[in-house]
Amino acid sequence: MSDYYEILGVDKNASKDEIKSAFRKMARQWHPDVNKSPEAESKFKELGKAYETLMDDEKRATYDRYGEDGLRDAGFSTQGPFAGGFGDLEEVFNSFFGGGFGFGGSRRQNPNAPQRGDDLRLDITLDFEEAVFGLTKEVKIDHLEQCPTCKGTGAKDGAKPETCKTCGGQGSIQQTTRTVLGHFTQIVTCPHCHGKGTVISDPCPDCHGQGRKDTEKTVELKIPAGVDTGSKMRLSHEGDSGINGGIAGDLYIVIHVNPSPYYKRDGINVYTKLEISPAQAVLGDTIKIKTLDGERDVSIPAGIQHGESVKIKNAGVPNISKPTMRGDHIVVVSVKTPTHISNEEKSLYQRLFEIQAGRAEKSKGFFR
Repeated sequence: MSDYYEILGVDKNASKDEIKSAFRKMARQWHPDVNKSPEAESKFKELGKAYETLMDDEKRATYDRYGEDGLRDAGFSTQGPFAGGFGDLEEVFNSFFGGGFGFGGSRRQNPNAPQRGDDLRLDITLDFEEAVFGLTKEVKIDHLEQCPTCKGTGAKDGAKPETCKTCGGQGSIQQTTRTVLGHFTQIVTCPHCHGKGTVISDPCPDCHGQGRKDTEKTVELKIPAGVDTGSKMRLSHEGDSGINGGIAGDLYIVIHVNPSPYYKRDGINVYTKLEISPAQAVLGDTIKIKTLDGERDVSIPAGIQHGESVKIKNAGVPNISKPTMRGDHIVVVSVKTPTHISNEEKSLYQRLFEIQAGRAEKSKGFFR
């Protein structure tokens, strides 16, 4: 059974600061990029397992009382965070020493390998009706495009990139720094070629040796019906050009929709308000209203109450995934009480009031 305290070289009453300090020292000693002995990898993983356990109060208490078997019985992993490789351990180690290790160099990228271009983002704003029904729209974007003069090499016509003599084409070099822990070797980007692995003594005059140029281009967008604020579109390979023959990145379109002063959208349904008079509410009426498809007659049923609504089916927003399906147009009725009326209207309202008051009195007497 492993003794985590012995692995780190601390006593059982060690503080977290002492454990961390011990881990720094031991990790520096057994790091596979520093120590080439066959047991370095397993020692390094043991350090990770011990460090993870003793820095966690709950795990440490369980370990102190029951050992590794107790950790397993309590549901804790005893494999350590680095059993599957150095990914997490490298992150921990880099947090102490500033990074730069590639663990033997096997994971360092070839600087001359094709690299995918960067993705780009473009925000566009549409009017409400444009978003509802969709449209085809041309937009201009600035992006990095392969230089047509040098075909992406960065070199002047007839010249070729040369292998960097400083790093031997690796794009990185070893740099030794003196620290409180001793001499520390790390991998850094080559300062001569800036990580490319090659240098251009005679650069292309059009792109100045970059192999790509900032170019404006026009892109045709086919915006589907039913988009809304926050909707996104992706245009493959319309982003920045790749490097060393790599594919271009993508262009992401983010939609913003101006609000309508008339319609309120909720998903694929739209809402509008309609003011009617008390007479229209009592007797019902047919009223011409504006819809997304133009003017349309809407039947208001007799006796409709304030706040109730009338639904016009399939007159809302198209479903973006099924454009043949549409939401509804919901007309919310507001009964507006007139504030200025003629003498004739006042007389009629007075007569109506008397009739309704009499009806209420009879009803009251009936139940009495």
